[in-house]
Amino acid sequence: MAFITLTPENVMSEHLCCAIADKKHQTGVNDKRNWLAERIKEGHIFRKLDAQGKVFIEYAPLEKAWVPVTGDNYFYIYCLWVSGSYKGKGYGKELLQSCIDDAKAQGKSGICLLSSKKKKPFLSEKKFMLKYGFKVVDTINDEYELLALSFDGTQPQFTSNVRKQSIEGKELTIYYGVQCPYIPNCIEQIYNYCENNQIPLRLVEIDTLEKAKQLPCIFNNWAVFYNGKFETVHLLNEGLLKKLLQLK
Repeated sequence: MAFITLTPENVMSEHLCCAIADKKHQTGVNDKRNWLAERIKEGHIFRKLDAQGKVFIEYAPLEKAWVPVTGDNYFYIYCLWVSGSYKGKGYGKELLQSCIDDAKAQGKSGICLLSSKKKKPFLSEKKFMLKYGFKVVDTINDEYELLALSFDGTQPQFTSNVRKQSIEGKELTIYYGVQCPYIPNCIEQIYNYCENNQIPLRLVEIDTLEKAKQLPCIFNNWAVFYNGKFETVHLLNEGLLKKLLQLK
C-alpha cells in the first residue's frame, strides 16, 4: 500500500488520519489543516498511508519545530502513529525509515523526538526507537527523555527554560497548540468544567515558533501546570482533569 505526503495542493483535501470521521473533532481538523498549510512551506512533513486508518509520521526541521528543543541541522519527529488493524504490518518501520532517508538525503545531522522513561500516551515508544539506533541524549526529571539518532556525533538538547518545570501562577494553566486535532475539544471540556465549578483557569495558546521555543516545560503540543508545577503533556478531558485535581 502506498504512502502519501501532504503538499500545499492536497493538504485541504486529504483526510488527516489522526482524527477520522469524528464530528466533535472537526474544528480541530480544520485548525490542523490551516496550521499544516503554513508549516509545509517551512519543510514540515506529514506522510500517511493511503487508507482510512491512523498510520502516519509527522516531522520538521528542528529549527522550525514548535518544541523547546535546540540543535543544529536535525529533524524533529512530532508523531509516529500506527493503530488498530494496521499494527504489526511493518508500516511504522517504513514510515520511520522514510524519515531517516529524508534526513540523509538532505544532509541532516540526525533525527530527534520526545519520549519517556516509561511508556506514556501521546509520546513515541522508547523501546521501538531504540531498535533503530536512537539513544537518550537528554532527560528531564528522570521521566521525560530526548531521543536522537545522530549521523555525525552531534546531539540536540532541551532548552534551558525547559528545566524550570515551574511557573509563578498557582491556577490550572494549560499551554496548547493547534497541531493536534483533539486539542480544541479538550479545551472546550476543560473550560466548561472549570467555569461550572469556579476553578481558576489560564489558557495559553502557543501560536508562534518563538513562544514554543521559550516554554518553561516539556511540550509536544500540550502542557499542564497546577499550583505552579508542571504536571503532564497528556491531553486532558473532563474525566482526566477531575483525577488531576483530586490528587492535589
